[in-house]
Amino acid sequence: MLEGQSCLVSRALPGTCEQDSKWVYMTYRLIEVSKGKRRLEDDGREEPVERKSSKRIDALEKEEMTQTLQDPSPSTMDESSNKGDHGDQSARSFPVSNGNRRLEDDGQGEHGENKSSKRLDTLEKEETTQTLQDLSPSPVDESSNEGDHGDQSDLNSLIQPIGRDMSINCLLRCSRSDYGLLASLNRSFRSLFRTGELYKLRRKMGVIEHWVYFACHLLEWEAFDPIRRRWMHLPRMPANECFMCSDKESLAVGTELLVFGKEVRSHVIYRYSILTNSWSAGMRMNAPRCLFGSASLGEIAILAGGCDSEGNILSSAELYNSETGTWVTLPSMNKPRKMCSGVFMDGKFYVIGGSNQEAPLTCGEVYDLETKMWTEIPNMFPGQNGAAGGTAPPLVAVVNNELYAADYAEQVVKKYVKSRILWDIVGRLPERAVSMNGWGLAFRACGDRLIVIGGPRALGGGTIELNSWSPKDGAPQWDLLACRPSGSFVYNCAVMGC
Repeated sequence: MLEGQSCLVSRALPGTCEQDSKWVYMTYRLIEVSKGKRRLEDDGREEPVERKSSKRIDALEKEEMTQTLQDPSPSTMDESSNKGDHGDQSARSFPVSNGNRRLEDDGQGEHGENKSSKRLDTLEKEETTQTLQDLSPSPVDESSNEGDHGDQSDLNSLIQPIGRDMSINCLLRCSRSDYGLLASLNRSFRSLFRTGELYKLRRKMGVIEHWVYFACHLLEWEAFDPIRRRWMHLPRMPANECFMCSDKESLAVGTELLVFGKEVRSHVIYRYSILTNSWSAGMRMNAPRCLFGSASLGEIAILAGGCDSEGNILSSAELYNSETGTWVTLPSMNKPRKMCSGVFMDGKFYVIGGSNQEAPLTCGEVYDLETKMWTEIPNMFPGQNGAAGGTAPPLVAVVNNELYAADYAEQVVKKYVKSRILWDIVGRLPERAVSMNGWGLAFRACGDRLIVIGGPRALGGGTIELNSWSPKDGAPQWDLLACRPSGSFVYNCAVMGC
């Protein structure tokens, strides 16, 4: 799933991981140098390079390379700061030779006189270095690397000429589509990606990519990278027929995809990890449930309401921490409800719609993580074709702390006006996005865009389409990201941001 090519990130999806392609190019160049050879790009020949230890690297050469990597910090990598750059940044090469580097775009040598240290704030450099040190994975035991090849003399340095900290600083700017390829280099890289520490650092530095995970066939999940517009197949879920036919909910939190369902006598949760590209089972909530409302915020998620194994409608709620793998029981909601939806907005968790044993609910509730209290909000249900409730849970999503809903009956998008506690119609849904009373259609937030997944049905199959729209651009103008023959009914969908 995680194989990839060099990172050439388009600007098609603002608000996601937008980094200059030179970071991946520099990463591969430095890895190539550390392995003992470099390619001469001007004539295409390959020339061996003497393997150097850190003691033999010229001090000026090492200082210059480190300075080159430090200069393009995250705060200076926007397009406005590249006024002097022209064309593809990957056209530059950084061969290590005689204490200088050749810039192929202008043919001039640079010997270290032109330093940019004066342009970097000293405090910012210290904070970045400290952050890298704090979140770096623990050293790998060299005795466990018996099957590795290549230069393994210093596992802590990763890219040896620049050291471990600057190696991580470079890697966090690469697209996570490239992590599978980088992890195959040696055990040190593989250990770095599998621990998940790099993803913690990415979140802290604000480097986040949103991938869409969905299932149009039972037990078969796909992932879609909206930046590169690539499809990836996940391993098949190792579940039995009872689980396959039960009601299922899904949730992406941290680096995990959770799928909730039911087996013969109990509820069960299957967990897919992007760190290992594998499924596992055995997680258990304090109060197992189905048909609940849920949402995630970074490494935590909250689940509220639903039904227990006896069919009783619940008002209880739980918080899951993906980094510790633990569940914490929260205070109960004011009303029990099932078939509801959940979102995070303004740092608070909202539950919307659903029904209890008496009637459909038009109210919502909000949970404040600081005060640990629930507050009821009247008339928060977006409505479907004028009805107070519907067959499916409300299709809601939050972009830039604004709440939107897909009214599948009227085929429109609505926006929630917080000050007036009402919904306004802002435009139309994609024409070919169809559903069965709200089932089979996915409506999710993906970074600063809304994603609609669905498509027209046909006998024996159908077409799945992924459409996106950025609310900041005005009225809905849907961009078709991808289209392919597939089952057009979306059973489950989640968006993972990491």
